[in-house]
Amino acid sequence: EFYTAYTPYQAEISQGILQSIFEYQTLICNLTGMDVANASMYDGATALAEACALACESTRRSKVLVPDTIHPEYLQVLKTYAISGNTQIETIPCPNGVLDEKFIAGIDRDTACIVIQQPNFYGNLEDIQAAEQTIHGVKGMLIMVADPISLALLKPPAEWGADIVAGEGQSLGSSLSFGGPYLGFLAVSKKLMRKSPGRIVGQTLDQEGRRSFVLTLQAREQHIRREKATSNICSNQALCALTATIYLSLLGPVGLKEVALSTVQNSHYLFSQLTRIPSVKACSDDPFFHEFVINLGAIPPDFFTNMKRKGFIPGFSLAQYDPCYSGSLLLYTSELRTKEELDQFCTEMEECLP
Repeated sequence: EFYTAYTPYQAEISQGILQSIFEYQTLICNLTGMDVANASMYDGATALAEACALACESTRRSKVLVPDTIHPEYLQVLKTYAISGNTQIETIPCPNGVLDEKFIAGIDRDTACIVIQQPNFYGNLEDIQAAEQTIHGVKGMLIMVADPISLALLKPPAEWGADIVAGEGQSLGSSLSFGGPYLGFLAVSKKLMRKSPGRIVGQTLDQEGRRSFVLTLQAREQHIRREKATSNICSNQALCALTATIYLSLLGPVGLKEVALSTVQNSHYLFSQLTRIPSVKACSDDPFFHEFVINLGAIPPDFFTNMKRKGFIPGFSLAQYDPCYSGSLLLYTSELRTKEELDQFCTEMEECLP
């Protein structure tokens, strides 16, 4: 039954895929702490864009306040969606790599929602409390962009007071193949569930009293009368959602926590070893989860080529997004890397630097 991501309108012949989507929704709710999750989105960026559209439609406002600490490509997608004229994206610079008072001061009664990524694009952990209190004080909405692996350890978005949670689920068992596939997830509070984009699968009983599953809560025009729809999402990433469901079910809460802890331990060990190299400087003292930024000063022209020749990707250059980060690299290591590999990486990097 799992051969297509097409919307399973005919419940009589689609119980397998409907059940898998229902289980996926349940797992996303367990991770985020939210009331309702939909049956997956295209990717994290479009999930965020749909979340902002939902907030603007629900509040009857158009201003979306975004710190520049969210993923730059997510911001680009937000701006693309804003071409419709229904949303107005306002970006607030946060030069220290985390939310600051200037961002909070930008919240007013015209603000439909604020967007906070946790951990943010630079890997730093955000203190969300003041922003949450301010946006809810003007009856706006808090949208959080969450890393699903981090939710095994960090405070869930619902406990921060999030109204909508969006994110990228590729890390939940989907291997990358030349840039994809990706899997967006989106979860909302109960008051927003009828306006949630995409589709929602519900549990019911059939005529014989057996447990069964159907699409629920949404009007048909959400999918086929596009001019009447509140969302751009139609067919989704249901097969990637199935992969995520299997991954999370096999790991369970304890296994997912072990993955998250291993990732954090590896990244913090790598950070401590790299910053012992004289030419490598930490860019922030803020706590981070599993990504961090270092500065190498003037990077030698052949640095990336030499590191790749040695079998390592040396990091992601941030200068392409912000000239202020010239010489800075964003690094991450997963639970799959060994201490020996991390030590070798540090040795090779030191040899490639002046």
